[in-house]
Amino acid sequence: MAEKIRIKDIAGRAGVSVGTVDRVLHKRPNVSEVALKKVEKVLKEMNYQPNVYASALAYNKSYKFYCLIPKHSSEAYWEEIEIGAMKAVEARRDFYVDLEIMYYSRLDSHSFVETYQKCLRKNPDGVILVPTTLELTRQFTEELHDRNIPFILLDSFMPSLQPLSFYGQDSIQSGHFAAKMLMLIAQREKSIMLMKQTKDGKMASRQQANREVGFRNYMQENYPDIKILEVNLPLDEERKRYDHILEKFFSEHPEVHHCITFNSKAHIVGKFLLKTRRKNVQIMGYDVVHKNADCLRDGSISFLIAQHAYQQGYFSVDSLFRALVLKKKVEPVNYMPIDLLTRENIDFYHREWG
Repeated sequence: MAEKIRIKDIAGRAGVSVGTVDRVLHKRPNVSEVALKKVEKVLKEMNYQPNVYASALAYNKSYKFYCLIPKHSSEAYWEEIEIGAMKAVEARRDFYVDLEIMYYSRLDSHSFVETYQKCLRKNPDGVILVPTTLELTRQFTEELHDRNIPFILLDSFMPSLQPLSFYGQDSIQSGHFAAKMLMLIAQREKSIMLMKQTKDGKMASRQQANREVGFRNYMQENYPDIKILEVNLPLDEERKRYDHILEKFFSEHPEVHHCITFNSKAHIVGKFLLKTRRKNVQIMGYDVVHKNADCLRDGSISFLIAQHAYQQGYFSVDSLFRALVLKKKVEPVNYMPIDLLTRENIDFYHREWG
């Protein structure tokens, strides 16, 4: 093990005071240029590596982060993000890091504004944010920039907002990939069903909309003759109405054997297919929530694309920690891998890394 390098040793070798070395190490002012060069030369010669963890612990400052995400049901994509984020906080408890989750209705602009204003009143040290529309989100992020509060974006990448970092998939590429994988088993079909969920005609997320763009681009370029038949299961509709909508669709379109959705609710169609014993129809979807995984094992879901929601939550907290507590640079764009899961490999998929 390398011998510990003391500030006293650095000072003696550089011919300066201990106080001067301390000011250099902590980037404080009032150090002459001559003294600075002497200390930096010695640090390089001695291969000095500061113990940032020890320094952060000694500083004894507390940090409060806030995470703004959409309201959701249990076993949803967002819940995985929460679990990952809280796990990261637990791992950093010694550094007095805390996190509060705040919820807003994604398709309600007033809800988002009220939530972010409440967050600002709490004077956060850092923010993790699932954005809504670009215009509305910008109102919040401009205030964060004015207050010098770093923020992480999840789900949808909006580079013009200048976040500290982003975690999520390349949604256009993800939709392109989904189309390519689906067509490995559906290339002989005449029609494919696209299940969507909207409220007042609006998609729940920009990410889902971008996936659809990538999907349709691939289909237009490679399978222009295959019809894409949309089925909408409205977000504000009672769940029991979904079965009626789906029964009507499949009764009118017996030629459809493959479906796709760009949200985490493939299991709605998957369970319907199992209940009505339509064994010649499958749906492809996103996210390894338990209900989706069960349908994949039972055969009503053909493929699932994993978004690594747990890791997104974990790494978003970790990025704020590294930037604020350890004073380290973080990667500005972090695209998550696009993993394809089937019945054969679902049991080997683990949401945690390392």
